[in-house]
Amino acid sequence: MNGVERTALVVGLSIVASGCGRKGPLIYPDMLVPAAPAAVTAQQSGSAVKLQFIIPDKNRAGRPIKDVAGVKISRRTTEVDQKDVCPSCMNDYRLFQTLYVEHLPANAQRYGNLVVVIDGDVSAGNTYSYSVLPFTAGNIDGASTQTAAVSVMAALPAPLLKIESLPTELKLQISSPFQISGTLLGYNLYRSVVAGAQSYQPLNREPVENREYVDSALDRSVKYRYSARALIKLKSGTVAESAASNEVEGMLKDDE
Repeated sequence: MNGVERTALVVGLSIVASGCGRKGPLIYPDMLVPAAPAAVTAQQSGSAVKLQFIIPDKNRAGRPIKDVAGVKISRRTTEVDQKDVCPSCMNDYRLFQTLYVEHLPANAQRYGNLVVVIDGDVSAGNTYSYSVLPFTAGNIDGASTQTAAVSVMAALPAPLLKIESLPTELKLQISSPFQISGTLLGYNLYRSVVAGAQSYQPLNREPVENREYVDSALDRSVKYRYSARALIKLKSGTVAESAASNEVEGMLKDDE
């Protein structure tokens, strides 16, 4: 190659490199799909499993994404006497449920980007592992989560709940009449305004350690319904919710 040819080659490469006007590193197509859902957990709640995850709002490259249409949840069942199970192998996972985030079924509820799913089709003695895969409106799959697993046991005994109506607040009293196997961490309280349709997300951010909880800043014309679950740390180190307490209801009391 002579000097003229070499100069022409350098100029040509410079034009190719700068002609597109793009800056920054090249992003491959597989990085433009939804990132894996975050904060995936599976916890026993009564005789069911409560699965939680956060819908991704970014792609794998870390850029905002808005077209996540839903998730595909896969589940693996490991029976109590089953041996030689590969924790990282996906061959035994089967599609459990396809959720569309704007049209959730009765066993799922959404709180912002947090989705809570109740899996009631479980049996004591088995271990259930879950993987969550997002997909776009164009039916393009994103990145799958790491698996979350929980070993299911017989439901823990439910606490008892009482309510007292006061002019400015509702006072809830919780008691556990049964001996609990494990360490009591506190209680989760659930509230709704529709009979028999409790929220899947606790009213409290942290476990209620006292046996009394005061709920205030309520609407005077609304009847509120509550239930409670004990939060138990088992000997295995895992944390489970008990069965739900009785449901109580109350309204703010008129001033006398």
